[in-house]
Amino acid sequence: MNTLWEFLSMSDANVRFVTIGSILLAASSAVVGCFTVLRKRALVGDAVAHAVLPGVCLAFMLTGEKNPLVLLLGSFLTGWLSLVIIDAITAHSRIKEDTAIGLVLSVFFGIGILLLTAIQHSGNEKQSGLDKFLFGSAAALVGQDLITFGAVAVLLLLSVLLLYKEFKLISFDMAYARTIGLPVRGLELLLTTLTVLAVVVGIQSVGVVLMSAMLITPAAAARFWTDRLGVMIFIAAAMSAFCGAAGAYVSFTAPAMPTGPWIVMLLSLLAIFSFIMAPKKGLLARYLLQRRLRNQMTRENILKTLFLLGETKEEFGHSYSRQQIMERRKLPLLRMQGGLKALCRQNLVKKDSAGWALTDAGRKEAQRVVRLHRLWELYLTQYLQVASDHVHEDAESIEHVLTPELEKRLEELLNYPTTDPHQTIIPQQP
Repeated sequence: MNTLWEFLSMSDANVRFVTIGSILLAASSAVVGCFTVLRKRALVGDAVAHAVLPGVCLAFMLTGEKNPLVLLLGSFLTGWLSLVIIDAITAHSRIKEDTAIGLVLSVFFGIGILLLTAIQHSGNEKQSGLDKFLFGSAAALVGQDLITFGAVAVLLLLSVLLLYKEFKLISFDMAYARTIGLPVRGLELLLTTLTVLAVVVGIQSVGVVLMSAMLITPAAAARFWTDRLGVMIFIAAAMSAFCGAAGAYVSFTAPAMPTGPWIVMLLSLLAIFSFIMAPKKGLLARYLLQRRLRNQMTRENILKTLFLLGETKEEFGHSYSRQQIMERRKLPLLRMQGGLKALCRQNLVKKDSAGWALTDAGRKEAQRVVRLHRLWELYLTQYLQVASDHVHEDAESIEHVLTPELEKRLEELLNYPTTDPHQTIIPQQP
């Protein structure tokens, strides 16, 4: 507890620089990363991250010192150059974008490693720590670095805030943006520039190898929680800021632990949690929805089976045994038992000594399902010219999802029919 309080007090200047720097770098990268993900250019961030290494090395070789502003400028130029080359290869050759990204990424990163090796063997005493750009070293941030990278991070956030509507439009509907006269090409170049800047400022924290994770992971995780861009950006920035502070705290308590990889690891854990637990799009929510729909279909199929059994004798209140139901409708025994119990609880089916029978409410619900089934069969034969002996299976699925609005539309299209393609009476609305 004392360690946490000491960390939160920010009394140590180095802790202050590392924590604030990590939060700014992580949050700004996440904000720009949201637009990168929505424009389906996630791999571009990885290419830029690997392409900035030659720029860092060249800037150091030309100046002979590790001035953060000079290194930032050098890395920005090569990062921008990599995007220009990717676009040129894609536009003027038969090579697809993903292949072009792989080529540019490997070539630039290879050149960067060669230059870094040459610097390490040059004997320049100021090159110490330059290799930290490979894996990042947030703990090496000092006051001058914080001012430089912090200013760029604030510039990124302000740019997104001021041009939010324009960026949103080109991310979702570029054709409409052109139609209303927006400078789409200029906005794309600006957004690309911001992506390069986000990568450039982030490599100090996590390095070129892990930078793409800082750019993409928060946006991908936030996408599971909302369908609104503004909320997505806020969630992504909040996740990244929290992980940036948490990574700095881990490094504070265990100095041997690097900040950057811990930030990425924590972001990955949050992403995995989002993939599984997000309320609407998570794996758990999707599984529960599928199970609920499967149970609903089972219940409706049982009701329909009881209705069809009664339709042959015109005795809808008659009781039928479990064996009779299973002979008419093949269902797994456990699923059918669960469906019958649920229908009893809903007062749609009643049980007596002879078996199971529809209640008045159950007959109305079963009549609705059968009605939708036969309307859809008739629609397939009349409008899609499907043979009448090929429409049953499709209607078996679609009858469970047709809404009252679609039912009304089907009736209008079919001129309020009374029989289906098999000349069986279509039940009227209950």
